[in-house]
Amino acid sequence: MQLPKTEEQLMQYLWKLETGFMKDLLEAYPEPKPATTTVATLLKRMIDKGFIAYKLYGKSREYYPLIKKKDYFSKHVNTLIKTFFNDSASQFASFFTKETNLSKKELEDLKALIDNEIKNK
Repeated sequence: MQLPKTEEQLMQYLWKLETGFMKDLLEAYPEPKPATTTVATLLKRMIDKGFIAYKLYGKSREYYPLIKKKDYFSKHVNTLIKTFFNDSASQFASFFTKETNLSKKELEDLKALIDNEIKNK
């Protein structure tokens, strides 16, 4: 499941913090900061979707992610490949390398990563 942009942004802050209380999450936002009620609503939705949970300390909640950032984005990229590139990683790689204006150094680094993966198979 992909999160809406506002929830994904909050999830990014939580991944960076690893755990956080409401005040920590609000501090992570740039100015102008959202209202506390807005963040509380986003947190509730994300709990309901199974992306985050919390520990209760008196009346305070310490939120933490249930989904790893790597897992979330891996699934997102795989869906992108399936939807827009006929489920072909090669088509995606071709598009990525041609359309993103990578430098020669970045392409060489990417080639080294691929060569390394080939060796490990």
